[in-house]
Amino acid sequence: MKSTKNSPKTKYKNEPISFSEIGDVRYLHFGTPWVQGAMNLRKPFKLELEYARMMMAYILFLEEPKHVAQLGMGCASLTKFIWKYMPNTHSTVVELNSDVVNAAYTMFKLPSAEERIQVVESDAAVWVAEQQGGFDVLQVDLYDATARGPVCDSETFYRDCFNALNDTGMLTVNLFGDHPSFEKNMKNLNTAFDGRVIALPEIHEGNRIALAFKGAALSVEWADLYERAAVVKELYGLPAKRWVSALKQASTPQSSVFSV
Repeated sequence: MKSTKNSPKTKYKNEPISFSEIGDVRYLHFGTPWVQGAMNLRKPFKLELEYARMMMAYILFLEEPKHVAQLGMGCASLTKFIWKYMPNTHSTVVELNSDVVNAAYTMFKLPSAEERIQVVESDAAVWVAEQQGGFDVLQVDLYDATARGPVCDSETFYRDCFNALNDTGMLTVNLFGDHPSFEKNMKNLNTAFDGRVIALPEIHEGNRIALAFKGAALSVEWADLYERAAVVKELYGLPAKRWVSALKQASTPQSSVFSV
């Protein structure tokens, strides 16, 4: 593990962390009942939560990205999954709370001394504003103890995310559907990404994953997306056909192609 430590001014405080276990699953909390991450103790590299699996939906469009940035570490489930199943991908993980970083190693089995994982202890908004290209994917999952909406949700933040991506990059972000923050985030995402944003239907935990695209307009036959989904299922064991069906449900107007 390579670690870079910055000291930005931030309005977000480090939340106290706690843990719980139910059966074979260990959960991360920020001092409240809200779940901030989960790991199956028998299968530590499995993506236990449905919304985390859906955060990987970019691999329908990008095969194996070279460099992914994860804003908000949680229990490092996405980082561990990429490390395990995408051997050509480098992950940069940005997390403000040093206790969360420590817990990822001690409680959630994040591999240490691993060159393909770089942990940056910093405010995600400050860090991303300093980036100019270099990332194929940004995965954004920035919640505090109340877990009712992302703590970084401004137009400026999403423009900085846009600028941090390579020319054909993508962003996936975890939003909370049944909350006023959802419409604010979608408005600012659409402004930053020139309307090339689609929000998938809400899943049972209340989460809604939005995908944002940078680069030239994209038009893909649904049949081709379902074919790619079958490959994703075979390679990674992820329910990618469900993602395509969700994209189709969310797309308007209905047509024979997915366009964004």
